[in-house]
Amino acid sequence: MRVVERQRIIAPSWSALLALIVLAPLLQPGYLLFRDAVSTPRSYLTDSALGLGDAAPRAVPQDWLLAGVSVIIDGGLAVTVLLVLSVWLAGCGAALLARTFLREHGAGPGAECTAATVAIWNPFVAERLLQGHWSLLAGYAALPWIVVAMHRIKNARAGGWPLLVFAVGCAALTPTGAVLAVMLALGVNARDTLRHLKRSGLILVIGAAAGAPWVVAALLSGDPGVSGRAGTEAFAARAEPWLGTLGSLAGLGGIWNGDAVPVSRTTPVALLATAWLLILVAGGAGALRRLRIAGALPLGLIALTSITIPAFAATPAGLTALTWVTSSVPGGGLLRDTQKFVALAMPFYALCAAAAVLLLAPHARALTRAVPAFACVMVIGVLPDLAWGAGGQLRTVQYPPGWEAAARIVEDGSPHGAVAVLPAGMFRVYPFTGDVVVLDPAPRMMPRDVLLSGDLVVAGTLVEGEGGRGRAAEAALLGGASSAELLDLGIEWVLVQLDTPGDRGDSRETLDQLVLEHSGIDVALYRVPGEPADFSAPSAARTAVVGAHALWLAVTLAAGVMLAVGRLRSTRSTKM
Repeated sequence: MRVVERQRIIAPSWSALLALIVLAPLLQPGYLLFRDAVSTPRSYLTDSALGLGDAAPRAVPQDWLLAGVSVIIDGGLAVTVLLVLSVWLAGCGAALLARTFLREHGAGPGAECTAATVAIWNPFVAERLLQGHWSLLAGYAALPWIVVAMHRIKNARAGGWPLLVFAVGCAALTPTGAVLAVMLALGVNARDTLRHLKRSGLILVIGAAAGAPWVVAALLSGDPGVSGRAGTEAFAARAEPWLGTLGSLAGLGGIWNGDAVPVSRTTPVALLATAWLLILVAGGAGALRRLRIAGALPLGLIALTSITIPAFAATPAGLTALTWVTSSVPGGGLLRDTQKFVALAMPFYALCAAAAVLLLAPHARALTRAVPAFACVMVIGVLPDLAWGAGGQLRTVQYPPGWEAAARIVEDGSPHGAVAVLPAGMFRVYPFTGDVVVLDPAPRMMPRDVLLSGDLVVAGTLVEGEGGRGRAAEAALLGGASSAELLDLGIEWVLVQLDTPGDRGDSRETLDQLVLEHSGIDVALYRVPGEPADFSAPSAARTAVVGAHALWLAVTLAAGVMLAVGRLRSTRSTKM
């Protein structure tokens, strides 16, 4: 293996090591069930999985993809593989970004590894892992690849457009990822917009194809995906100790949920971590300016915007403005969690870290390798509790056997019979997950639509969900409704979760009218006698949404094949 080839595998190998250090506990057999993260042995292609259920289509196309993949392999394994790949590719993309922009100025494996470290080992990754937003990290991982793709396109280099399509498609595993990807591509192209309107138009077309699953689902379900003042306030960026909101965001932290923050970020170490990161960024920004790196300025402006706008959105005036957007603009609900847009700063931060190492190395010739090593150690050292599943918090769990037994029974019922759940609410605390409040796994475990209100309680504030039918089902159970009332709501099954606390109201009056189909120590399943009303999405709507999902997958895979073929041809021509 030639020296150049050996050097090129250093940063990917380093990224793989960091990803394994962070996610090692998830490599054990089992399932990720932690706050918003839910993986199950099998997922099903319900109306909700297609985004045609009672709530806004926030989990498309990931639920559709997992429903298909889990037919072949275990769903828990699929989620773990996707998460590990996302974290690894975030580092690889940052390293490639550093190589693309700084190779002509002497950047080597040390600078690339520093960029990879900043991309993987930071508060944003830690907080989103602790919140359970594993699919958002797929969109995060795509960001540096999008910058590289845009650089290739601007310089008329081969493979730029296929890489952009593939990266945007991967980011679109979640609606927010698609929005981040398109915003970044358009932002990088902003300086050339007047001269290259066609390029911006193509970026929008790519974004439309990638975002087709949730756009089509939102249009057909009639849910505009809006939010209100309570949601805007609840999901506003949060100030960390000694940093304030702006400082927290500048340090790539500040998530709205204080429980999803690493312990080290609640101590004075957070100030040290942010200071060190900003020193790297400031030093690297100066180096980029001195080296006149084309393309660095748009990335810097994007980073500045992605920090200052969420900070403003957390002020009274910003909350008022954002409330108007989220409640009036279709799809505006995607914007209420403003801290997630800090992800757009990562490519610039990673590039600056690499440039800072490049700047310092000539002044320490005897310690050329020690400079990037020191930078990486410092980045890791000020956030030690990201290691080993965020300090041991992230780990796999095993579902009690009653869950799968209930799912098999439900699968044999009416194809349109929905499942109602007890106790009320959509968040649970189970003995097998510890004291962590987790999202109810029933919607992904059951082969029929599960009716939930979607209501959230954030820091004591009720944020109402869109699940009108789910709210009606919950009220009926708590009020001791008759079985006929349940049938009118399309409910054929009532799943009672016995090992989690919560409000059961007068549901015993209702359950006494039902047929007990399964009873265990963890769950009990009741069947409502009679034929439930059919609230299924029209077949035409399902066909259209499945087609949109197929478009997303086909475009993404086609771009991936083009990249692979191009890479193979390039390798062959190099060896000849």
